[in-house]
Amino acid sequence: MASALDTFRRAPFGVSDALRHAQGQALAAFGLGPSERDYRIVASGRFWRLRDYGGSVTRPTLLIVAAPIKKPYIWDLSPSASAIRHCLRQGLHVRLLEWLPASATTGNNGLAEYVEAIAECVAASSRRHATVRPFLAGHSLGGTLAAISGTLAPGSIQGLMLLGAPLSFQPASSPFRDALVSLVPSGFSDSILYPGSLLSHVSALASPDTFVWARLADAALSLGDAQTLELHARVEHWALDEAALPGRLVHQLIEWLYRENRLCRGELMIGDRAADPRNMSAPTLVVVTATDDIAPKASVEPFVEAMPAKDVRVIEYAGDVGVCLQHLGILIGQKAHARIWPKITAWIEAHA
Repeated sequence: MASALDTFRRAPFGVSDALRHAQGQALAAFGLGPSERDYRIVASGRFWRLRDYGGSVTRPTLLIVAAPIKKPYIWDLSPSASAIRHCLRQGLHVRLLEWLPASATTGNNGLAEYVEAIAECVAASSRRHATVRPFLAGHSLGGTLAAISGTLAPGSIQGLMLLGAPLSFQPASSPFRDALVSLVPSGFSDSILYPGSLLSHVSALASPDTFVWARLADAALSLGDAQTLELHARVEHWALDEAALPGRLVHQLIEWLYRENRLCRGELMIGDRAADPRNMSAPTLVVVTATDDIAPKASVEPFVEAMPAKDVRVIEYAGDVGVCLQHLGILIGQKAHARIWPKITAWIEAHA
């Protein structure tokens, strides 16, 4: 029997995609598109590029793993809502691993290929200065990928930063996890490309409270302040900027992680190696958002508790207005930049 994902994929998404594209273009016409800082490409692979935003090679290097679901400029949304610019102002050397949209050219890559790309970027960043290993950071599924990479080679990094990253996928670990597993049965194809719009629709169907009603409520709460409303509109543009994903990655994320919880159980095999939280010995900083239904504290605690590292810190963030989805607040929220990011960069300095 065809799965929900396969059924949705065969549906006529042309009208929906055209509408979403038109909405994005309208927002961009009002100056609400991406406003990224300059960077240069210092390394690349078949389906990834390594951005370098500058900074001294004698300062700590922060290597960001972008989430593969959307475009990476959520890390640098605008001059006033940019985690990257905050880190640069603190003197860090910042790099970002960008995933290219899936296509026939980039290949049908899975978790093994994504983790291999992270390892290549870690090695390339370490070569920048012979005695300095990078700090590895990721948000959302970028953080999940960073955590998998960290468990496989903890000695290759100076520290690990996980921001709103789901790590444990046991039943009841998050409302989104339970809804997604219930909506998408096993058996969907891993050999096709899944358009970003399809994944957005599936997420909205799985958790309308998170992806529909919470967004509308945030828009209403933003109306009283021009800066907050502008931020919300910029995030809406980003959310419409879709990127296709390879079927193998989508299949493995849903089956191996969300359904079977292999990572937290120490049973996720990447080649002949097990990605096991009990191998994670590097200093680790975790940020969880109290109002996040995608990666709440319950989806992080079992992984953290299994880690042998003595140097583990968990910071709780209350959330923000104007961020569209609370899951994104840690990267762009005004309170996050005022109260949480100074703690993050101070943690990096203390462990450099």
